[in-house]
Amino acid sequence: MTKKELIDALIAKSGVDRKDVEAVINALPETIKDEIRATGQSAVYGLGTFKVSERAARTGRNPSTGAAIEIPASKVVSVKLTKDLRTSAQ
Repeated sequence: MTKKELIDALIAKSGVDRKDVEAVINALPETIKDEIRATGQSAVYGLGTFKVSERAARTGRNPSTGAAIEIPASKVVSVKLTKDLRTSAQ
């Protein structure tokens, strides 16, 4: 679903003005990022929880040469969807 399709679907379901829906859709990612930076996680009602996880350093392989390389530790954002969203795909 593209951003435009999402906006159109939200307008059809809610009856809210296009300008207001676009403002919310544009503000949502930045709001989630701000919350993750401040607390390490962000829960969005009806969608899921975004959480920072630590990924340990590990040894990997260069696929073209097969040489071992060290992959440094890093932080990643993981998402745990709500039960309703997880079961809707089944």
